Amino acid sequence: MSLESRQIATLARKAVAGDRGALRALLEWLEPVHRGFFVKRIGPRPEVDDLVQNSMIRVSQSISELRDPSRFRGFALKAALFELHDFYRGRYSAKEIVDEEAALRERAPEPFDEAAAIDLERALRELSPHARRIIELREYGYRYSEIAAMVDSTEAAVKMQVRRAFEKLREILVCLCAFGLMLLLTRL
Repeated sequence: MSLESRQIATLARKAVAGDRGALRALLEWLEPVHRGFFVKRIGPRPEVDDLVQNSMIRVSQSISELRDPSRFRGFALKAALFELHDFYRGRYSAKEIVDEEAALRERAPEPFDEAAAIDLERALRELSPHARRIIELREYGYRYSEIAAMVDSTEAAVKMQVRRAFEKLREILVCLCAFGLMLLLTRL
């Protein structure tokens, strides 16, 4: 189901007011959006179905808390992001694990992945709050024009700010990786 931003806002307004049909239509539209969000981040894994279902439950249970129906998409993607965080924290498991050693092996993060996450967090902290917000909104799937309206800027300015923020992130990550490599080489 393809909906325009105005239609989504209208349905969200009705859903906030208690219209179950509007909520059902929103969730129907939202299902492939959330599925794409999760597949893009973790690949086509069996857990995607659970993540989609749980994120949609989050949306339906908290729809009454939506203050601005025109921002339903961001509201709904925030629910997906929370589910993704739970997934990364180890809340989901594709199969029941009987052997304790197997459980430890499956849950133990690889050192490189953990270090990469720490480096990315460090790099994001180096950006200005404005740049972080723009990148976050872009990651949630907002179009440049929508971001421009949210941050009271022009679409061209937002595009440039996103480009500059990613360039700065790249520079910071390269420096952090080089520093990590130097530390590793000094230990050898």
